[in-house]
Amino acid sequence: MKNLWEETGFDTTVASLNTDARLPRELAELVYASRLLGKESRLVMHGGGNTSVKSQLTDVLGNKVNVLFIKGSGVDLADATAYDFTPVRNEPLDKLMQMVLSGENLTNEDLKRFSNRELKNFLFLNLFSLTDHMVKNGLTPSIETLLHAFLPHKYVYHTHSQALLTLTNQPDGETLCKEVFGDRFGIVPYMRPGLELACSAEQVYAKNRDVEGLVLLKHGLVTFGETSRKAYDLMIGAVSELEERIEQVTRKVFPSVDLPGKLLSVENVAPVIRGACAMEKAPESQDYESFVLDFRTSPEIMEYVNCDELESLARKGSMTPDFIIRTKNLPLILPIPDASDPEGFRQGVRDAVDAYKKEYTAYFERQQSASGIDVDMLDPLPRVILVPGLGLFGLGKTLKDARTTADIATSTAEAVLQAESIGCFESIGEHDVFGIEYWDMEQAKVQKVQHDVFAGKVAMVTGAAGAIGLATARAFKERGAEVAILDLDAESLEKAKNKLGSDALAVVCDVTDRSSVSSAFTKICRKFGGVDIVVSNVGAAIQGRIGEVSDDVLRKSFELNFFSHQAISQEAVAIMKQQGIGGNLLYNVSKQAVNPGPDFGPYGLPKAATLFLVRQYALDHGRDGIRANGINADRIRSGLLNEEMISSRSKARGLSVREYMAGNLLKLEVTAEDVADAFVHLALEKKTTGSITTVDGGNIAAALR
Repeated sequence: MKNLWEETGFDTTVASLNTDARLPRELAELVYASRLLGKESRLVMHGGGNTSVKSQLTDVLGNKVNVLFIKGSGVDLADATAYDFTPVRNEPLDKLMQMVLSGENLTNEDLKRFSNRELKNFLFLNLFSLTDHMVKNGLTPSIETLLHAFLPHKYVYHTHSQALLTLTNQPDGETLCKEVFGDRFGIVPYMRPGLELACSAEQVYAKNRDVEGLVLLKHGLVTFGETSRKAYDLMIGAVSELEERIEQVTRKVFPSVDLPGKLLSVENVAPVIRGACAMEKAPESQDYESFVLDFRTSPEIMEYVNCDELESLARKGSMTPDFIIRTKNLPLILPIPDASDPEGFRQGVRDAVDAYKKEYTAYFERQQSASGIDVDMLDPLPRVILVPGLGLFGLGKTLKDARTTADIATSTAEAVLQAESIGCFESIGEHDVFGIEYWDMEQAKVQKVQHDVFAGKVAMVTGAAGAIGLATARAFKERGAEVAILDLDAESLEKAKNKLGSDALAVVCDVTDRSSVSSAFTKICRKFGGVDIVVSNVGAAIQGRIGEVSDDVLRKSFELNFFSHQAISQEAVAIMKQQGIGGNLLYNVSKQAVNPGPDFGPYGLPKAATLFLVRQYALDHGRDGIRANGINADRIRSGLLNEEMISSRSKARGLSVREYMAGNLLKLEVTAEDVADAFVHLALEKKTTGSITTVDGGNIAAALR
């Protein structure tokens, strides 16, 4: 493993961070090393690992207080800041450890009660109040604060090195590590993170205080030193030794299962998985909790998912306890997606998910009874899905969560193959798995994340580079949805994507070209796994006197203002039916459909047809749980009503621009954001379909009768 430390970069980073007079320099030095560790996915992944430094702060009375700065739980080391480390007072931590180690005033029952229920409160009570940043961001001290506290060294680093886990997740993991390190590292048997692990590690360290670090079997690697660089160099050096040991082993060749001549594609498999892994919020409500999917494939992943021993390998469990709350302990293995029997595969997926849920429920009931822990069962759905012939999927309430899960699953697949080449991969037992998954300190990481109303949903918006389209995409994204935006103008589309963020999918699409539309939906399914909300917004106000307009102009308008909506809808419905969890079709119909203006027949006629298209989809696909609703909007500043047109129309009517734009019953200008809010409202109306909502500030002539 490459050592990334650079003195120039170190000095620059420390200088840039060391600007708050309240913060000690050593904290800035800790941040630099933490970021280096966080950049390497073979060391830590997505909020994993933790680093600390012992220092001093001054309280409001001017007293010097010894504190331990430790990374907040769930913070990613790669982009950590000085304010992502929680300062905990050292003296109470030292007293607790001494009491535990001496046995004074603490019975076994006290220790069990304290470690499970009171450690979090104890840490919070002993936080040194430094800034509002910790409170605002809900930072929690790491569950391994005590492990860092008892070690006397100034800097302590803990990673979940993939190489370390490959060697220690073995029946003879301790022996393998001793072969690499000799007596330079203490070997700590597996213990649940927290007080138990801290006590066990202290006992190992006390036997040899000259060690360079600690190996936490089936968990991670700890190094320490009096300088930030010393602890970092020891970590990189130790991991490099472990990697060299693994490279000495000839990679085991796993026989592959037989695959059919043609497999279903990712875009056909993903919606089936999304639907099977959705949960109805209430019986017969047609309202579902769903996931976003992130697909991965690579030579290593394919070797793993195609292995004829996949069933036994996948059931061996997680690489490290830190991953369990994100991925659950076991993945779900699906049938081979044979293209000759798509319906058989779909049923096989649903059967596999049902079996997984039953197995998880049985595991929960079994371990809850054995442990006596009074907790509610988490949802029983898988977070990692393995598909022979294709690859793997990570599931999450957001694309970021799904990517995190997929990253961990990819790393696990590679580690298991390496471990099996060395010996036999062996994770922690079911009792310990339950202790981690349902431990208060671990659940706090999950529960502090609050998702908005459309979390787990995928929304697609056409004409998204325009005012209404962009406002609508932003409105859904702000409420938790993943968004795909379509437009014909590539340059404008890229600008829209930049405003929405990197996770938005931008697809250049000609909605009058069926193959272009189909390709767009393929990309959406590959990116997110499917689609739930479709806002068919594209349109152009083509003008002309109806008795004089050419057939070509009228046909062109119908292609864009009617047939594009039909093409979008048909493609969306096909995917929604594959998912089997309903969906939302939303249309920008326009007031021209019910209140036509002179010389706007080429625009109004196809829009009137689109209004009836809304009703037809409501009629024909309500039985599929698919709702179809539309918006009639008027006088919105956009590509259809640009500044030049606004100016000319207001002058022709002898009105100011403000009077013209507010020419409605409420005397208020209607904005693109108002239309976007109406689309969001309709998407939330679980029992409304075939409805047209007018957003125009009040125009009786345009009201539906």
